[in-house]
Amino acid sequence: MIDIFAFTVLSIPILGILAWVASKWLRLKELRIRAISSETAEKAAQYVAKTERLEQRVAVLERILTDRSTVLADEIDRLRDQPLN
Repeated sequence: MIDIFAFTVLSIPILGILAWVASKWLRLKELRIRAISSETAEKAAQYVAKTERLEQRVAVLERILTDRSTVLADEIDRLRDQPLN
């Protein structure tokens, strides 16, 4: 039969070690989540910038299709000479 005193004496250090391992594991998970979060935010910002550029280009194309004036032809020539983003 196991002595209750011996069980208590052995279980305290074991529980301490398990708690330390659990805290380290949780800290690692938190660091991984932060890394993924910052990477995701960076990608989202890139997608927003790309979407804005595409929306600007679509707006220009819409104006080209709907407006047939000479002012538009001059503007197209001006845009043609500008470098792309």
